[in-house]
Amino acid sequence: MNEEWSSMEQSEVMERVVKILTPWVKDEGALANVGMETNILEDLKVNSARLVDVVIAFEDDFDIEIADEDVDQVNTVGDAVNLISGKL
Repeated sequence: MNEEWSSMEQSEVMERVVKILTPWVKDEGALANVGMETNILEDLKVNSARLVDVVIAFEDDFDIEIADEDVDQVNTVGDAVNLISGKL
């Protein structure tokens, strides 16, 4: 896979991840400046109890399965993008 395609694909994944997260985000300001380093719980203020819903939405949208132990490793938007990209 060439470099350009993989980065384009990652930006598309990022866009979709942010779109999926949006309904659960409590900090609109952080959402406006979201990046790979943005922490889902701390920066976006997504309620940790809603993470199950977020993961289900990721699975449905990308047609993948995410194991519970993988979910535990997702802290930032970049973690989610990398996890999803690795399963596509």
